[in-house]
Amino acid sequence: MNKKAIIIGSGIAGIAASIRLSLKGYRVEVYEANAYPGGKLSEITLQGYRFDAGPSLFTLPEQVDDLFRLAGKQPREHFDYIRLPVACHYFWEDGKQIKAYADIDRFGKEVEAKLGEPAENIRKALEKSAYIYDRLSPLFMQRSLHKFGTWTNKDAMKSYLKMGKLGIFSTMNRANEKQFDHPKMVQLFNRYATYNGSNPYETPATLNIIPHLEFNIGAFFPKKGMHDITMSLYRLAESLGVSFHMNARVEEILVQEKRAVGVIVNGTKHFADLLVNNMDMVNAYKTILKKEKQPRLLLNQTKSSSALIFYWGIKKVFPELELHNILFSEDYKTEFEHIFTHKTISEDPTVYINITSVHKADDAPKDSMNWFTMINVPNNQGQDWDAVIREARKNIVNKINRILKTDIESLIEVEEILEPRTIESKTSSANGALYGNSSNNRFAAFMRHANFSSDIKNLYFCGGSVHPGGGIPLCLLSAKIVSEMIE
Repeated sequence: MNKKAIIIGSGIAGIAASIRLSLKGYRVEVYEANAYPGGKLSEITLQGYRFDAGPSLFTLPEQVDDLFRLAGKQPREHFDYIRLPVACHYFWEDGKQIKAYADIDRFGKEVEAKLGEPAENIRKALEKSAYIYDRLSPLFMQRSLHKFGTWTNKDAMKSYLKMGKLGIFSTMNRANEKQFDHPKMVQLFNRYATYNGSNPYETPATLNIIPHLEFNIGAFFPKKGMHDITMSLYRLAESLGVSFHMNARVEEILVQEKRAVGVIVNGTKHFADLLVNNMDMVNAYKTILKKEKQPRLLLNQTKSSSALIFYWGIKKVFPELELHNILFSEDYKTEFEHIFTHKTISEDPTVYINITSVHKADDAPKDSMNWFTMINVPNNQGQDWDAVIREARKNIVNKINRILKTDIESLIEVEEILEPRTIESKTSSANGALYGNSSNNRFAAFMRHANFSSDIKNLYFCGGSVHPGGGIPLCLLSAKIVSEMIE
């Protein structure tokens, strides 16, 4: 085969698609607007501190391993990781703390001892999560929802009879209130809605599929940091002959007689037999596909939440902190009302602190830590972000000081900020939304853009803004779905 494929964007899905298409015999060219590959899955270095810039949770590592195996390589020779003994350390204002141990029995005992929540409730909740995963993963994660065969295969048929048990008709919060006795456990499991930028009080209970990934399968950490997911796959792609062009922003997708035939980059036309768009779907239609028919219904869908991240070099080691840490708000429902209804930030936001130096010591100088300090925020709707960020930073610092009994401001040695405006400018994510369209209704899974264009032949879509959704595993699966559609 001597066919050529062009991929627009080198996010993790674009890199994965380039590998899969190269192994199918295509000559693959990838055009990337930035000077580096990876999109959100990149890194920042500041005066001896290294930070994974974007996604910080690694689940379903076999999705990465599979790409090496497809290329005939041993994954561990090129990319290695560990399973975390503690998935996350949770803190509350009243002094309560819970360590979410990877050992489910130990996690259950921890919750029972600290909160009085029966360990049996943890076990049942995770069994329910596994049940949802086993029935919905083959349908919603592994296949296109926009092909007739998806809805007539045996996996789909089995799911139709179990829709009530799968959480379609309830919200995550209502389901968790039934599963747990203690409100802190409801809050802990409601948190999983944020993994795709959703509101647990609105999103369907099917998202209770996520704890299965983190506990039953496991949460992992690449030994060289999250950025190594990008770089190891980037090197694999290059070894297969994929050509990457950096600082090469695509200006237009060329369409002739309803067929994608190439792209314009820096005023020059480049032709190919097929195109795969890894750019955010909304911004792609607004820019490089602006001459084509617009999927208005999809473009006008409510967007997911965004993030405000402070990358802090902290000149002290806090031994009580893990890789993943959560400092919960006192009123979770109000926090989400601020984000999704009022498009603002609560005065008491939940604070997430990711510290890779816990497992990768060279990410920070001696006796220091690299804090990726994040809160969930609304996507960009024209707010006065400079004022919002100043107020949020003050509230975050105060919360950390209260819960960790410290003066964190005096320990901050370096700082860089990422917020909705810069998320959009750096990653082309519409409105700075991290996960494309919101999942705050039961039909959201069906309202994601297909992995192909129904109007333009030979044009395909992958990445977090299209089916099956955002996050590293789903982005990698979107590339798999695309490659399986292509002869």
